[in-house]
Amino acid sequence: MSTVHFSVPDDVKEACNATFAEPNKSAVIADLMREAVQRAHARQQHISAIDRILARRAHAPNVTEVQFQAAREEGRRQTIGRSQ
Repeated sequence: MSTVHFSVPDDVKEACNATFAEPNKSAVIADLMREAVQRAHARQQHISAIDRILARRAHAPNVTEVQFQAAREEGRRQTIGRSQ
């Protein structure tokens, strides 16, 4: 087990002490750190996914509004035909 030392504003320390008066504060901080790491990883995955989508989009064929609407309507007709 490692020890981590860091500084926090007094108001944050006071709020934490008031909110987590009973639980083991080390366990609370460790859980918060795990959650922060998971959020950072998820955010990076989202950014990577967006970058991949934008890269593919750069090579996608241009479609006019009329072509787009026609494809959309065709897709709807196919979906409706399958559900009946």
